[in-house]
Amino acid sequence: MLIHMFGLMIQPRRQWELIGSLPEKKLRSQLPYVIILALLPAAAWYFGTTQVGWSIGGGEPVRITGQSALELVAVFYCTMVLTVVAIGYFIHWMAKTYGAKTHPLKGVVIAGFTATPIFLVGVAGVYPLLWLDILLATVAVAYAVYLLYLGIPIVMGVSEERGFLFASAIITVSLVMAVLIMVGTVLFWSYVSEPVFH
Repeated sequence: MLIHMFGLMIQPRRQWELIGSLPEKKLRSQLPYVIILALLPAAAWYFGTTQVGWSIGGGEPVRITGQSALELVAVFYCTMVLTVVAIGYFIHWMAKTYGAKTHPLKGVVIAGFTATPIFLVGVAGVYPLLWLDILLATVAVAYAVYLLYLGIPIVMGVSEERGFLFASAIITVSLVMAVLIMVGTVLFWSYVSEPVFH
């Protein structure tokens, strides 16, 4: 799994070719990838928000209590994993439209490996500096989009043109899910578990 992670960052085309050639049984062994990698940003943000904190306008650092951060990070972690699974299902569901042969596991693996840069950049939460985190997140999302456009034709075995349309449809679904997650976050903070600050 770690070989694929580093390979996607350094030689993405070659790595997608290796992932695409894996038989279904080997794809099963890739499922823990998302479960383990999603722990990185969750742990980083827990530490950053409880120990380091962030300041607005150069004032005193603001921190969240450990209990409150634990609840928020647990939901954050579950949301990351479930989002990857949902996008993976949509990849599988849309595959027939674009002439690709697949199974649900393949879609989840593609979604998980595509999210690699987002998970890795999530480690920046150790030091929650707003402008830096937004900049890094923007770069990570851009690279994830690049990985998706590069990987879909290779792994799903479709032409470049169909792969482009396929990846564009997945991006659309991902954007809709991002909006739903933002709305869900506001509702969660308002009605279930509002952050408790020091």
